[in-house]
Amino acid sequence: MFGAQTARADQLIEEYTAFIGEADLYNSNNVRLQEPWQIIRQDRANFHRFGVSQRGDQSDSFFADAGNRELVERMISRGTIDRAARNAVVRGNVMINVQIFRGPRGDYVNVLVY
Repeated sequence: MFGAQTARADQLIEEYTAFIGEADLYNSNNVRLQEPWQIIRQDRANFHRFGVSQRGDQSDSFFADAGNRELVERMISRGTIDRAARNAVVRGNVMINVQIFRGPRGDYVNVLVY
């Protein structure tokens, strides 16, 4: 597994794993997504809104809310995802672990790839 380790003592509010498959790499207009946050947001929209999931996808309550899915870019920028994990998400065909935290400066996520 590679990614970033959490050094903060903030509150873990939820955690899930998901498989980033071909359907997660494209938006609703069939445009190829280029940023990890776009792909993670699309994965959660596919799962919660469109009923599209792959083997290994887990549910979460946080991103079941469409408003929370809109926050993914900011949450990733406040959290951690290393370069290797970013590249793996953009390539797809990879399992990710997403940890959702609440901290004094707002919510953030840490993304690990394995």
